[in-house]
Amino acid sequence: MTATAHFTGDANPYGGGDPYADYRTEDLPFTHLVDLADRRLGAGVIAANDEFFAERENLLKPEPAHFDPERFGHKGKIMDGWETRRRRGAGASEPHPTDEDHDWALIRLGAPGIVRGLVVDTAHFRGNYPQAVSVEAVSLPGSPSPEELLAPDVKWTTLVPRTAVGGHAANGFTVDCERRFTHLRLNQHPDGGVARLRVYGEVAPDPAWLTALGTFDVVALENGGRVEDASDRFYSPATNTIQPGRSHKMDDGWETRRRRDRGNDWIHYHLVEEADIRAVEIDTAYLKGNAAGWARLTAREAETGEWAEFLPRTRLQPDTNHRFVLPEAVRADQVRIDIFPDGGISRLRLFGTLTERGAARLTARHAQGL
Repeated sequence: MTATAHFTGDANPYGGGDPYADYRTEDLPFTHLVDLADRRLGAGVIAANDEFFAERENLLKPEPAHFDPERFGHKGKIMDGWETRRRRGAGASEPHPTDEDHDWALIRLGAPGIVRGLVVDTAHFRGNYPQAVSVEAVSLPGSPSPEELLAPDVKWTTLVPRTAVGGHAANGFTVDCERRFTHLRLNQHPDGGVARLRVYGEVAPDPAWLTALGTFDVVALENGGRVEDASDRFYSPATNTIQPGRSHKMDDGWETRRRRDRGNDWIHYHLVEEADIRAVEIDTAYLKGNAAGWARLTAREAETGEWAEFLPRTRLQPDTNHRFVLPEAVRADQVRIDIFPDGGISRLRLFGTLTERGAARLTARHAQGL
């Protein structure tokens, strides 16, 4: 675990103007990965011991925390985050909480996976953030209840030991633990508020579930697909193209800046494993004056390592879901979409089945807790 220790400490009181003007952050090496705690993947904050001032569900909102200096309720200042009441000691002779006293929240990841990094964001919590945080993780099958997760026989793994954090800052932690997890426990020591929690990593799907599905989207985030690289992420991330469901607005897809050269934009994907692709969807929903003009798909076959075109350059229509049934299955472990010349798409779906070799490798990784 590596923390951004220089963020430790108080932030200045809010002095008016842009509340993010003095927000402390930095480029972190893992934020290009999928947020395993994304609500769009089905993540949720399923329990917390206290949420007196602000609800636990705020932790996983996808947008940055909002601050309204004039907004108060009958309990006090209304904050866009999870905030607990002030802890007190046992009595007048011992007014302070003990060293072990802390608040906690249980988070169900939207997709099980290997955690590579965490951001405990205390945006706008300047004098009411926790002194320290810690994060634990566990992997349990099915849909365990809070009571089952908190049972004494459940063994939690520490991802972030108790570490001092700073107020009004994106406190980042690099995680080095090669194990698959399904749930996290975020602890505040002793109390306070956290605006957002981001859990960056790699999806590790259940091979039994994918086998039962038979044909499924082999590039979807929730099934273990991922973006390896993209030519441009100016307006929105390429990872949006493999999020669950259809896009609901323009920035819920992938859009590039306007090109002023003779090149084109592209995204390079890794499939969950080697698969036989039989059908494709390229959706340009909500991209009307800025949809890609044409698209082409190429695939890399795992055994030979060679790339081959399987959907030639094809005209795309704005705000339209395009479907293609392939004349024969395309075996691949990586796929690249090229769009011409620029613009964007909202979703890419590659429907297929795992090959025998791909299924065996996925099952072996799952058996190792990966």
